[in-house]
Amino acid sequence: MERASPDSASNKALGGVLPIVATPFRTDGSPDERDLEQVVEFIVTAGADGLVFPGVASEFETLQPGERRRLVEVVARANRGRVPLVVGVSAATAAESAAYAEQARQLGAAAVMAMAPSSMKGDMNAIENFYRTVAAAGVPVMLQNQAPPTGCALTMEQVAALIERVPGIPYVKEEVMPCGQRIGALLALRPKGMLAVFGGAGGRYITDELARGAAGTMPACELVDLHVRQFKAHRQGDAAEVRRLFNRMLPLLNFQAVFRMAMTKEVLRRRGVIAATQVRAPGPKLDPGDHRELEAMLAELGDLLKLPG
Repeated sequence: MERASPDSASNKALGGVLPIVATPFRTDGSPDERDLEQVVEFIVTAGADGLVFPGVASEFETLQPGERRRLVEVVARANRGRVPLVVGVSAATAAESAAYAEQARQLGAAAVMAMAPSSMKGDMNAIENFYRTVAAAGVPVMLQNQAPPTGCALTMEQVAALIERVPGIPYVKEEVMPCGQRIGALLALRPKGMLAVFGGAGGRYITDELARGAAGTMPACELVDLHVRQFKAHRQGDAAEVRRLFNRMLPLLNFQAVFRMAMTKEVLRRRGVIAATQVRAPGPKLDPGDHRELEAMLAELGDLLKLPG
């Protein structure tokens, strides 16, 4: 394994735009490591504040354990410690998640992102033990909170209690609706040990999340340069520009909410980042009409979006 150096960007505090790295597959369904490296390069050179792999948008549930561990190494190597790396360690059991967290520690990850298995919903003792097991690897934990069937839909009071009871959970990624209200509620609880809360949900609620105190966003990666531009405006206190860019992106964000990884990969292909758009995860595929609609939406962003040709 290639470990990041102690002086690498993995030691910086987390905040800003941390996109989820898509997993490119060849037309035969096998992972494309070369294109994965290109996705990482696309994200880093766009000015992202960090990157996350694997997450839901990486189709992590479709990866075999050996594939997953290998691809995490590919991402870490391609990043070369330039920006903080958050390694997704969500799995069906605490033991599996802990093993992924140990790999993340060896690779010098800035944090691990863990979502308690949905099978634990309602069992706070099991959920607490899950996070204790993951945190034992010694890497800062980001608690990812999602609604069923993917996650456990923890209340903000439950999240705050976990942060205070389990050492080593400084970050939260909140994706249960309404995200903005819940982020504000969690920040108001001020659990001891929490450093920051992030939004997710594809960046579709970013204006509300930032207004309520979110430290950053973790969207899909096909529009990373626009998200970076948007967050730069936020840091400069230019709320009007944040909203203007949000309104420009919204048609594509809504389209991505329907087609998920299929849309992300098609945009990455059109932007010259990856070669194939194969998706393992279940979900709708783009038909010829969808391709025409996507082309029109991308054309409308032609003044903001770099496209080849």
